[in-house]
Amino acid sequence: MRLFAAVLPPPDVGAGLASTVAELRKLPGAEGLRWTGRPGWHFTLAFYGEVDEGVVPELSERLERAARRTARFPLAVCGGGQFGHGRALWVGASGELPVLRLLAERAEAAARKARVEMGEHRRYKAHLTVARSREAVDVRPYLEVLDGFTSRTWTVDELALVRSNLPTSGVPGEQPRYEVVGRWALGGAG
Repeated sequence: MRLFAAVLPPPDVGAGLASTVAELRKLPGAEGLRWTGRPGWHFTLAFYGEVDEGVVPELSERLERAARRTARFPLAVCGGGQFGHGRALWVGASGELPVLRLLAERAEAAARKARVEMGEHRRYKAHLTVARSREAVDVRPYLEVLDGFTSRTWTVDELALVRSNLPTSGVPGEQPRYEVVGRWALGGAG
């Protein structure tokens, strides 16, 4: 199964972001982007890729430990950026980003200890992808709108293990389906 660890924004934060994304989708050229839907909005902490089902119990146990060792922290969705010359348009985060980064490191370490092949390590950059493109896109107009966006601040109190089910129908615009397969409360040990 295709898995990743994530922080999921609460529904009202997603609703606020959805309003801003609706504005973005009205901008010239927006029809050329592949927009992600609200069910897919998350801050990926560690992407595990295909994981054998037999490994999931140990991975889950280690993620629970990582969550317990990490204090709850404030986070907000705000601003925006891009990767790959507009191939990915994202919103960023503000709040206790060092704690979010620590949780990402712990989620990655949990997988390595559970013998999940992680590939190369990349420095963590908090982002929630809202659109993608196969080609380079000038995203400056989108970033101007996102610069003015800030959600309410919420307390991140759980770590989620999410299964990603990729589209199989071949229908243009079909989105992956996401299923939370585990949730663990953050502790306070720091």
